[in-house]
Amino acid sequence: MNIIKSLVLGSAAALVAMSGAQAADLPIKAKAVEYVKVCSLYGAGFYYIPGTDTCIKLGGYMRVETAFNANGFYNNAISAPSGLHNRYSNYFYTRSREDLNIDTRTATEYGVVRTYFDAVFTWTSGNYAGTGNGGTFYGTGAANTAGLTSVNALSNDGIAGGSLGVYYAFIQFAGFTMGKAVSQFDTPWTNYPGNNFDGLWGGGGTVTGVNQLTYTADFGSGITASISAQEQALYYQTNIWNTSGALQTASNVFGGTYGTNAIGGTVAPDVVGMVRVDQAWGLFQASFAAHDNHAGYYGVAETSGHPSDKWGWAGQLALSIKNIPTGPGDVINIQGVYTNGATRYNAQSLAPITYQLFGGSGLAGAYQSVGFAGASDSVFGVGTAQELTTSYGFRGAYTHNWNAYWNTAIYGSWAALRYNGNAKALICNGAGVAGLGIAVASCNPDFNISSLGLITRWTPVKNLTFSADVAWTNLDQKFTGTATLPAAGGSSAKPAAVYELKDQNAVSLLIRAQRNW
Repeated sequence: MNIIKSLVLGSAAALVAMSGAQAADLPIKAKAVEYVKVCSLYGAGFYYIPGTDTCIKLGGYMRVETAFNANGFYNNAISAPSGLHNRYSNYFYTRSREDLNIDTRTATEYGVVRTYFDAVFTWTSGNYAGTGNGGTFYGTGAANTAGLTSVNALSNDGIAGGSLGVYYAFIQFAGFTMGKAVSQFDTPWTNYPGNNFDGLWGGGGTVTGVNQLTYTADFGSGITASISAQEQALYYQTNIWNTSGALQTASNVFGGTYGTNAIGGTVAPDVVGMVRVDQAWGLFQASFAAHDNHAGYYGVAETSGHPSDKWGWAGQLALSIKNIPTGPGDVINIQGVYTNGATRYNAQSLAPITYQLFGGSGLAGAYQSVGFAGASDSVFGVGTAQELTTSYGFRGAYTHNWNAYWNTAIYGSWAALRYNGNAKALICNGAGVAGLGIAVASCNPDFNISSLGLITRWTPVKNLTFSADVAWTNLDQKFTGTATLPAAGGSSAKPAAVYELKDQNAVSLLIRAQRNW
């Protein structure tokens, strides 16, 4: 019995040991799944990143559009090829775009740390242009705009002929904004007081962001003030024309280019200051910018000398009035600007700065009529100082909501650009227009540019909007009489002939469908 009892106990002990060993070999039970939690600290759409105290929000839109009688997207037909009004002109362009933005925020002892990124993937149709020998080539609307000989070559920028645009990429912390963001000079509506049209003068606008280092002080009650150092090279320079340069040619003057663009390297950022009052009744804003004009050399070699730097400046006032008596949500946005040597603060980043439009003429002996103009920050010639260019203008819109699904906005702008007497002499005399064999009755590079438009939007369901935007632009150029002009270039097919110098008009239409998410 003792032997049997020992065997039974020994077997039981062995079974317990074996079962313990098998249990030790089993995988540990997985932790419960960390579900994504809603983050209510920063508004709708934010969620906690699992395992962190950082909140994230994803957003963006899908946009499909067609522009008729435009010049790319979305300006009037005010330059080649559309402004030629011949068989090389494109009468419509198409575009598809996907936008993605990522917004993250983390509460810290110093306040909220925010990062924001916004990028777009875009396909835009291009246009055909002449090669000068009777043939044509297709120029893509993608990021690389070099002349292409076939549609199959459109994948020149690596993403099937489309383009990648990085609009915003910035960090905000303790009142500082660091990175690519909307300029502090801009109004909250940037380039669009009520429109989709991209061509309005009359104020600053960097809807695609500009690199900057900014400090913003919040005084409460909707009152803020900012001081900013921002990049000037990409969005805040027009032209610094050397009228004695190699590109001072008849064909270029004919297209609104009055010399070689002689911008030197960037040596100083633009300095921007802004004060804003943003309350329930609306908004008031005052902005100021200082802009350094740093030119290159008088000639090809550095021994040719150079003009000294000249600082330009710009000032802007803006007003928004909300919930006016005409209806709930109706709004009026207006702004005005004055610049001296800082023209881009009047001609926002998407507005054209050179113009060449052809039209008909009833004048005997004239082949056609033409209007041309060009904008600059300054002008100089060999041995002269920079002559700063002055501009001023305004733009605005009134938006009326018919009901929850329909709204209409009427918008417009007017701007003037003026060259001083010395600049006009450089452009018109000596090596200028007169020296190029362009005979004009009166040489005056000043011009006015104005636009008027109407847009109607239909939003049948939330975040899906269809819109139609028609815009008219008038170029009031100051050259008068007739001009015996050389051929405008083989790519345009315009012949050497007598042209009537005349103001020109353009009308375009943009049809857009957009789904925000």
